[in-house]
Amino acid sequence: MADLIIQILNGLNFVLVLIMVAMGLMIIFGLMNVINMAHGEFFLLGAYTVVVTNQIGLGFWPALVLAPLAVGLIGMFIEYVCIRHLYQRPLDTILATWGVSLAIKQLIIIFFGPAGLTVSPPLPWMISVAGINYPAYRLFIMTVALIIIAFTFYIFLRTDFGLGARAVIANRDMAATLGIDTRRMYRTTFTFGAALAGLAGAVMAPIMSCDPQMGLGFFIPAFLSILVGGTGTLYGVLAGGAIVGGGDSLFSYHYSPVIAQVVIFSLAIVLIRIRPQGLLGARNNE
Repeated sequence: MADLIIQILNGLNFVLVLIMVAMGLMIIFGLMNVINMAHGEFFLLGAYTVVVTNQIGLGFWPALVLAPLAVGLIGMFIEYVCIRHLYQRPLDTILATWGVSLAIKQLIIIFFGPAGLTVSPPLPWMISVAGINYPAYRLFIMTVALIIIAFTFYIFLRTDFGLGARAVIANRDMAATLGIDTRRMYRTTFTFGAALAGLAGAVMAPIMSCDPQMGLGFFIPAFLSILVGGTGTLYGVLAGGAIVGGGDSLFSYHYSPVIAQVVIFSLAIVLIRIRPQGLLGARNNE
């Protein structure tokens, strides 16, 4: 019973962080129609920000602030230099962001090497949950993820910026006609999405091995979450993240991670075949 409770909590931990990453990816994809192949590397950069702050003696807590800021600025730079020239050219944006992804991974290998690096959890003690001892830091991760998810919903559902963003998602041309600066909206959105991934990478760094391939482990399930839940809707990300992340944790616990991935991919393919727009996506987002 104790093992089951621990697995449920670990699965919830993974689901919440996955939703954070998927939200950033969905915001970029839904608003800009850009499949950002470098999104996993934004997660990677957030994790390595923690590695750097630990190596220079600053510790973990400054990285919690520096990671989203630094990765957000990197995302803004990439959007300004590369992405903004390729709007309305989906294939070119895929190739461009894939190139950015490869470049970031190679830079990580050059500066830090190909081997995994570890960071000590900043909250090393245990807390009693449902009669079992559970790492306090994992509970901290879940708390941060819940706050960020709620904050993201608030921004996109309750603010003028969110109203403008949803208008652009619904109809770009009409939004521009109404005076919304779509270029500025794209830049801000790409920055925000990158910052979300960077923060997710930072909070996960102490419980993962930080290596050049770690971003892939979140990019693929995040993209599947969007396809399953539906593009253009944050509620779809919640549903997709719960299904993909929860299913992955469940099958990994009962069988193996490999079988879990096969099952999740198969179920996602079937669901996308039945409902191409996703569970909560509209049939036509344009």
